[in-house]
Amino acid sequence: MLFSVSSKLFFSIVFSTPFLALAARLPSSEVLARSPSGKLEDGAEGHWELGRQIERRATTNAFQVVGNSGVSAQMMFLGTADKVYILDKVESNSLQVNGHSAFATEYTLSSDGVRGMDVKTNTWCAGGSSLGDGRWISVGGNLGVAGYDGDGGVGVRFLTPCDGGDCEWDDNPANYISTRRWYVTVEPMDDGGVIIIGGSTYGGYVNDATRNNPTYEFYPSRGGIKTLNLLVNTLPANYYPLTWLLPSGRLFIQANLETAILDPSSGTETRIADVPAAVRTNPAGGAAVLLPLTPANGYTATILMCGGQDISDWTPSAALVNHPASDSCVRITPDGGGSWSQDATLPEGRTLGSFVLLPDGKIWLGNGAGTGTAGYGSGSYLIGSSFAKNPIQTPVIYDPATRSFNRAGLGTSDVPRLYHSSAILLPDGSVFIAGSNPNNDVQTRLYPTEYRTEKFFPWYYNLVRPEPIGTIPGQLSYGGNYFTIQLNGSSLQGLTPSVAATSSRVIIIRTGFSTHGLNMGQRYLELNSTATPTSNDSISLFISQVPPNPALFAPGSAFLHVVVNGVPSIGRQVMIGNGIGSQPTLPVQRLPGP
Repeated sequence: MLFSVSSKLFFSIVFSTPFLALAARLPSSEVLARSPSGKLEDGAEGHWELGRQIERRATTNAFQVVGNSGVSAQMMFLGTADKVYILDKVESNSLQVNGHSAFATEYTLSSDGVRGMDVKTNTWCAGGSSLGDGRWISVGGNLGVAGYDGDGGVGVRFLTPCDGGDCEWDDNPANYISTRRWYVTVEPMDDGGVIIIGGSTYGGYVNDATRNNPTYEFYPSRGGIKTLNLLVNTLPANYYPLTWLLPSGRLFIQANLETAILDPSSGTETRIADVPAAVRTNPAGGAAVLLPLTPANGYTATILMCGGQDISDWTPSAALVNHPASDSCVRITPDGGGSWSQDATLPEGRTLGSFVLLPDGKIWLGNGAGTGTAGYGSGSYLIGSSFAKNPIQTPVIYDPATRSFNRAGLGTSDVPRLYHSSAILLPDGSVFIAGSNPNNDVQTRLYPTEYRTEKFFPWYYNLVRPEPIGTIPGQLSYGGNYFTIQLNGSSLQGLTPSVAATSSRVIIIRTGFSTHGLNMGQRYLELNSTATPTSNDSISLFISQVPPNPALFAPGSAFLHVVVNGVPSIGRQVMIGNGIGSQPTLPVQRLPGP
């Protein structure tokens, strides 16, 4: 069922054929040729233009409401260049599908319209991730609601994104897991599968020993369920354990105040230093992100955590919901010693915030509140049902190069985004924001069930975008031969070719599965490249494939941007690796000198 919303902002991202899930079905490359008018020449292979310009301008460093999500966006991810997929819990949304309220939608960015999608099991507080073959997986959830759906606790759902408006969630009991998981983390692995970690067997504001599920497993299976001692020892605030695959192939896992490194091959679990200053995992609501992996930092993984709550008594009370959120930020480089250090301080304490990696290498932090925690309940001390108060509606930008936050000139959203909000990067470099629903069912009171979708337009949005011309691979390998593209001289931000050559880079971003302030699987990697000016006032970029280590950037879908002087091209969807299974690595061809 199609639910149309008038578009307030339109940009065009043309993708000639629906993005195919399996890497083997992708074309090896698409040749992009531009006529003087900017259109593709007849005979060019494919119509997808990496160098396409934004067609309608927007007020930069500001928010704009652009549409209606149909269901509240408790979870969402970018499936294709034009489609965002949204999941809600079971509730009384007015959008109908197959005779009942919809709990999932497909949101079309080019029209701001939505299509209801049917999900058979309750996705309330599920986890999710991309897979190496182009599919997405959603795992876990909560009990079914009579007359609506089935028990989501053991649910495993798959989606192959499409642009044709005809793809649906595969919610087949044959795929279900054997143990119930609610508030479960899912992280992409270097074989194109995922690890599934933790959660509880049944719902509750915080976890406890009667429902804790301190285990992990893999999809595809690697031989059953294993205990993770970190989750045994970190009750009650260990929902959605913060997890990243490290370049070493090990996993960094953080819950409550404790931290561990897990070797997924041997099952060895090694405790490292406790996180200082505050609890970051749910329901504390800290924001966390893996900083960009670049040649300059040797592709070293550093994790930044900000905000959350420095409390130990998780009893719902006036004291809890009025407790100021932490303003602390800390960082750790797990493969480099495993010690925490203080980082910049937030402009104000924040809980329920979301970090979004931008193509220019900076990081947007938005959504959230100044007091309280995730969750909802009942009590005279609450506003509605929300355990968080004092929404923070102005974002901040973090610069990893200077380790500092800046909000100078940034606009303020009109929409409070509290519990069950989400945010992701779009191919045009804007941030897409949706959700907020600290309620058991649909509500219109203060802190309501929120359906409005917004975009935040960073500083670069209206600028002329880099216009790559040449053979853009549809699939990147781990190692192998470099590829070459040219950048049109008119898109070099007014720089001379010789200067532009020194300020150009190529990056890939996986935008992640956004829920509860997390973007599971979100990752930014800069490819090695060199550049030289050409005789026609353009520059040639020589770009390496992904470094020959699948743990740096797991197989699956991603978006490639060319960035000149901080200004990104519109992203082009590519596949990394060769699907699910062992990933071949190839010798790296040496790049030409600048």
